[in-house]
Amino acid sequence: MFVQIVTIEIMPGARDAFLEAMQANCKGSRAEPGNLRFDILGDPEDPNRFTIYEVFESAEALDHHRKTAHYATCRQRIDPITVAGSKQYYDAVLIDERQS
Repeated sequence: MFVQIVTIEIMPGARDAFLEAMQANCKGSRAEPGNLRFDILGDPEDPNRFTIYEVFESAEALDHHRKTAHYATCRQRIDPITVAGSKQYYDAVLIDERQS
């Protein structure tokens, strides 16, 4: 599994527009082959800060995601209202609890 965690800070007053764009991206992403999870997390202390938690079967599945129409549309809509952002990537490490 391959995990991408995206942190996004948006302009004040743009929350509704951001969530609308992300909801469409979330729905499309969850329907993609290779997508295992897509969650939008809101910062409880800052209404303009979000974390997107995405789990894919592989880095190639994430690359495919970036080529979809729903991703491109979402980026077009959120880029103008984004103040800051970062991405982190992880390979999932699976531990067999029976061997612990």
